[in-house]
Amino acid sequence: MYFSTTLFLLAAARVIFAKLQFLGVAIAGGDFGCQIDGSCPISSAQLPLNDDGISQMQHFVKDDGLNMLRLPISWQFLVNNKLGGDLDDGNLAKYDQLVQACLATGAHCMIDIHNFARWNGGIIGQGGPTDDQFISLWTQLAMKYAGNENVVFELMNEPHDLDIGIWAKTCQKVVTAIRNAGATKQMILLPGTDFDSAATLDTVGGGSQLLGIKNPDGTTDNLILDIHKYLDTDNSGTHDECTTNNSKAFSGLADFLRKNGRKGIISETGASQDDSCLNAFCAQNTLINQNSDVFVGLVAWGAGSFDTSYVLSLTPSKQNGQLVDNNLMSQCVIAPWVNSKETSPRDGGTSTTVVAPSTRPATTITPTTFVTATAKPSNSDEPVLTVTILSDTSLVQTASVPSSLTVLITAAGAPSDASYSIALATPTDAPSPAQTTPATTTASPKPTSGASLTQTTAFVWGCMLLPFLL
Repeated sequence: MYFSTTLFLLAAARVIFAKLQFLGVAIAGGDFGCQIDGSCPISSAQLPLNDDGISQMQHFVKDDGLNMLRLPISWQFLVNNKLGGDLDDGNLAKYDQLVQACLATGAHCMIDIHNFARWNGGIIGQGGPTDDQFISLWTQLAMKYAGNENVVFELMNEPHDLDIGIWAKTCQKVVTAIRNAGATKQMILLPGTDFDSAATLDTVGGGSQLLGIKNPDGTTDNLILDIHKYLDTDNSGTHDECTTNNSKAFSGLADFLRKNGRKGIISETGASQDDSCLNAFCAQNTLINQNSDVFVGLVAWGAGSFDTSYVLSLTPSKQNGQLVDNNLMSQCVIAPWVNSKETSPRDGGTSTTVVAPSTRPATTITPTTFVTATAKPSNSDEPVLTVTILSDTSLVQTASVPSSLTVLITAAGAPSDASYSIALATPTDAPSPAQTTPATTTASPKPTSGASLTQTTAFVWGCMLLPFLL
């Protein structure tokens, strides 16, 4: 059976646009004094606990619509310089005050251990702190925040110059410990080496090794690759001038993630307000938004305890009793995200799949890779749209569409919604090869001219309701 092409186009009108699920900024200060050798003097920390830090978070969420805030802290601060020890009650209370103020905004709040995979010069699991000492830190944090799914666990900020094979095994142990501690639904960010650089994560940065990390149940649900990138000459974020817009780096990494059916989040990127940066930073962030099928979010650096004069500052200024964003924040961080609703999607190939939200909470990100085979009914010259709605094992298929619609349609939804993907293709008489589906998913039958009224009705209602879910 067939339904009205007009009805489909009306339903699809809201889903032809792409948008990142998360946009945020770092509320820095707890990391102040940390060096790339993992030394982090406690006395240098400046947690933004005063009214300025809290009001910034409220401003970013309420006024700008941001929905993720990154809260850097050092390992030394949390355990009061006692490697392998319990979380220090006094210092944890200070950091938790920041976390709770963040959670009160309704945003996702990222715990970022800002130690570069080190403690005072020693590499974790590679001659420095033991895996067990690192596991102890994260087990305690997981137990503390297991009850709040809006907490995000960034295992480590910018590891570098280490054996990635050993590091991936360390991260696997930590992921297992976090899940076993009761934090089963939170996102966990998996960091590679080479400072998490987007330019190398798909090669020497360790992306391939990180893909092998699994939850205790064998899935990769909410295990997200952690990505950083700056735009200056040495990717350090310490220079005024921007020398690249990182289009090659992020395009290549997007292809890597897409090929492997996984997702990543840019948890740190930034630029100065130099003239060379405005165009480059805006272009980079527009490209990231255009690849929202694999990039779930972008968190810019940085605000919090940074002064407005800091080279990469996104700290809002006070004007007439209100907080006002600088040009870099408004034009290159917020605007590409808002305007992404008007961005045309890229060509997505020939797969024909609609992925509806699962029965999990809306904030859950579940990377899934599958393709549904299609075939043309013998009594029709029209191309066929095969629809797969994934909710455990629910499947619905039917309908024809104009042959001119051949582009991938991707919609990440509103910031708190799950992702949707629609691909339209002109099928041939022979079925296309179907990839292996998850074990719990029923193989989808080929559409026929005798598709049931129930299936057709369910799909039509799905198309009508989909715009309201986005």
